[in-house]
Amino acid sequence: MRVIIDCDPGNGVPGANVDDGVAVGLAIAARDRIDLDAITVVAGNTTNRVGYAVAQTMLAEIGVDVPLYLGADRALVEDPKRWRTHLDRGARDPTVPELWRDTPGPRPFRGAPSRPAAQAIGELVTAHPGEVTLVAIGPLTNVALALRLYPGLAKAVNRIVVMGGVFDVDGYLVDTNFGCDPEAASAVMNSGATVTLVPMDVTVQTLLTRGDIDRLERIDNRLTRYLVPTLRPWVSYLDATRNIGGMRIHDVVAVALLLDPSIATSRRSAVSVELAPGLSRGRAARWTPGTLNSREDQACTEPPPIDVLVDIDNARLVELLTDVIRSLG
Repeated sequence: MRVIIDCDPGNGVPGANVDDGVAVGLAIAARDRIDLDAITVVAGNTTNRVGYAVAQTMLAEIGVDVPLYLGADRALVEDPKRWRTHLDRGARDPTVPELWRDTPGPRPFRGAPSRPAAQAIGELVTAHPGEVTLVAIGPLTNVALALRLYPGLAKAVNRIVVMGGVFDVDGYLVDTNFGCDPEAASAVMNSGATVTLVPMDVTVQTLLTRGDIDRLERIDNRLTRYLVPTLRPWVSYLDATRNIGGMRIHDVVAVALLLDPSIATSRRSAVSVELAPGLSRGRAARWTPGTLNSREDQACTEPPPIDVLVDIDNARLVELLTDVIRSLG
């Protein structure tokens, strides 16, 4: 299975989420089933250059060679300052540097190919129609730009698996991936591509506990020797700020689905993204296709139906993650 992962990794960065790195690690470890054609980086959880440095460091530390491309540094329309202030708040917490004191940070940014991520995505997908699955686990800016540059991409891609959107999770009006770039999220939802959406409503059902991380550490291969030290300070930070007993592995679900679709259930839905200014900008809404009252206003045309995950078996997800990482040797 040919795969491109578009991501915003933060492993080793004080206060930044680390589940992108676990998702990428799962794809690398599943080398017998996943042919990772490229990793592309977008601004979101981290800035694009920091995320690129994290990905460079990870690949070097675990000793694999995967083409890596630098993507968009800002959203299509949304002013990045508000989200950057929100996402970087952990780094401003005076207790955070101490939590990450023993965790090696990413190596300095060492430059990137001249070909931007959107071009790399478009060229790879259109050169191999029906073969490439695009896993998008950050804001969707790179994907939306690729759709603009390559009008045939929506039909050529095998599937786009998107981790993003939130419908009914207490405390979350908008999630990060859709909120950082609502226009990009809307473009992908309306693209007509075969899309599987992994919303926060499902990923908050996941949990990787300290005990699970201990088990990963005991595997002791080149992947766990890189990953585990980046997970522990994040879990300690979550203990202090959210007290959930571990870490949500949101992005891991998008890769795990490729390996075992039966770990989750989905429902065919239409999904729209709010683009108007205000608190709900970036908010996702879903409904059963064809159930809305018809309107004469053609601007309200229903988006193409997609598959939206509604449930997941966390125990099987963690078992899959552990078993595949163990297989790396």
